[in-house]
Amino acid sequence: MKRSAFKMFLKPGFEEEYEKRHNALWPEMKALLKESGVSDYSIFWDKETNILFGVQKTSGEGSSQELGQLEIVQKWWAYMADIMETNEDNSPVSIPLDELFYME
Repeated sequence: MKRSAFKMFLKPGFEEEYEKRHNALWPEMKALLKESGVSDYSIFWDKETNILFGVQKTSGEGSSQELGQLEIVQKWWAYMADIMETNEDNSPVSIPLDELFYME
C-alpha cells in the first residue's frame, strides 16, 4: 500500500456544508474510489487557514486525485466547486504533500 497526502482549499464559511456533502458521499463515488484502489481516506481541516489535508492509502500507483477523466468525478467536482478553490475545469486546487515521517 502506498500512502499519499495532498492539500486543498476550502472557501471561508463552508465548513459545515463541506462536511455535510462528504457525509452523504454519492455511492457511485465511493464505489469508484474503492475500485480504483483508494482506501483509508481521511480529510482534515485546518480552521485557521481553511486548508483541507487529504490522506489516503492506495494500491498501485494512482490516487483519487488522478481520476478526473471520469464523468462521475467531473460531476462531483462541479458539485463541490461553489465551496472550494478550483481550477478552470472545476477540479479542486490540489497540491501533493511529501511524506517526511511515518510511524507504524
